[in-house]
Amino acid sequence: MDPQVSIIMGSTSDLPVMEKACKLLDELQVPFEVNALSAHRTPEAVEQFARSAKGRGLKVIIAAAGMAAALPGVIAASTTLPVIGVPIKGMLDGLDAMLSIIQMPPGIPVATVGVNGAQNAAILAVEMLALGDGQIAQRLADYKAGLKAKIEKANKELAEIKYEYKTN
Repeated sequence: MDPQVSIIMGSTSDLPVMEKACKLLDELQVPFEVNALSAHRTPEAVEQFARSAKGRGLKVIIAAAGMAAALPGVIAASTTLPVIGVPIKGMLDGLDAMLSIIQMPPGIPVATVGVNGAQNAAILAVEMLALGDGQIAQRLADYKAGLKAKIEKANKELAEIKYEYKTN
């Protein structure tokens, strides 16, 4: 089984956040890999990874980083694959990382999800893959239908809660 998505973290300290992406990809049966690479501590390895990613069959890269958050942009600069950036909450509640990731120069786009938004990054990656894979598209549709069902169930449960001045 060859990975279609690569999850790259600047440090293994990002794993508690990125596990949500791993779990979602696993649930939707999308092969993925997970590695730690640092734009500042292992720049040559990051560039080698990005340059070889497409040739290895990868289709989407999710890159998580905090603070200066250069990793997603450095990867995007060396590949034509879509890169999704996940800003990791750090010193400034993740605002520093988010601003670093979204302020890319023209020609080097990085799709960016919210701070610690690993699950949304995985969903976006799956949506990209679903464009060319009917089985993944069906699993994604089923997943989203499940989200709808959870909210409908929650709303029914809320309707059962009684308060003296509650009107619904």
